[in-house]
Amino acid sequence: MFRKDMTYTIGIAGGTGAGKTRLARALLKRFDHAVLLAHDAYYRDLTGLSEKERAGVNFDAPESLDTELLAEHLDRLGAGKPVAVPVYDFSTHTRTTETRTAFPAPVVIVEGILLLESEAICERLKLKVFVEADADERVLRRIQRDVDERGRSVASVMEQYLATVKPMHDRYVEPCRAKADLVVNGRRDTSRAVDVIVAHVQASGRSS
Repeated sequence: MFRKDMTYTIGIAGGTGAGKTRLARALLKRFDHAVLLAHDAYYRDLTGLSEKERAGVNFDAPESLDTELLAEHLDRLGAGKPVAVPVYDFSTHTRTTETRTAFPAPVVIVEGILLLESEAICERLKLKVFVEADADERVLRRIQRDVDERGRSVASVMEQYLATVKPMHDRYVEPCRAKADLVVNGRRDTSRAVDVIVAHVQASGRSS
């Protein structure tokens, strides 16, 4: 049973490269006891598909993510129980055999592009944050991340951006802005946004 009184759960959404992870990590540093979950750790395992079939999957559509498992994990954390977070290999589009244990904490931070698209996740959030940034800046950040951290080529990143990232952003991500309790600019220094969010948490009675 989900016990909303156990934790203060913050959801951070926004387009690719908007600055969600930067904001989430900055928040994590401000709390003595907090845990961070990334929605993209919950990509569905494509072990059963061939390499060619995996390449054809739209990873920017909601169905590519195991959001049901994320919701279950938020429930367990809210009930004071640890969870085994998947470790995803972006180079092969499969989950590894390893998991990362996330322990319950007074503050749970969860971030992801499609986070607010899911009503089930929204129901579990005390504060919904949307990070916005200029599209050109976002795509440049996306290229840098996928090349540096995920072993992708610039050409493949651009191809994916035009084929699925931008269309799915327009269809699913941007409309989620209207669901947010707080909209922040990802181009600016995060300190002001962090202060505002921390104030919300402290007002709820959770310790920072």
